[in-house]
Amino acid sequence: MPHAIQFNGGLTLSLAVSDLDRALAWYQSVLGFELIYRRDDIGWCELTTGVERVNLGLSVMETVTPGGATPTFGVEDIEAARASLVDHGVSLDGEILVIDELVKLQTFYDPDGNSFMFYEELAGAPYE
Repeated sequence: MPHAIQFNGGLTLSLAVSDLDRALAWYQSVLGFELIYRRDDIGWCELTTGVERVNLGLSVMETVTPGGATPTFGVEDIEAARASLVDHGVSLDGEILVIDELVKLQTFYDPDGNSFMFYEELAGAPYE
């Protein structure tokens, strides 16, 4: 029997940007999003969207492909969620990525190659 995925009610939409300062200014001034936290060491920040538990994550990338948002669903136990994906034969992008004191991430793909991620908040994460 496949493992059940226990979602935690959160969703982060991850977008690639070429300049974090410019992107932050745009999302804050144009859309009114508010900064939750910023991690320059990993080129990442998250903003509120005005929709409860739906955040926008901005990730600095050398090459940006417009329209490439990655729905990133919050889960209670990422290891169990990963096991469920494996049980269903889902294509994964490597192992679970752990960013200390922030988050665990697992990227996976639907049958058409669209990317999704699961995240598990770690103790002390800025949005707890």
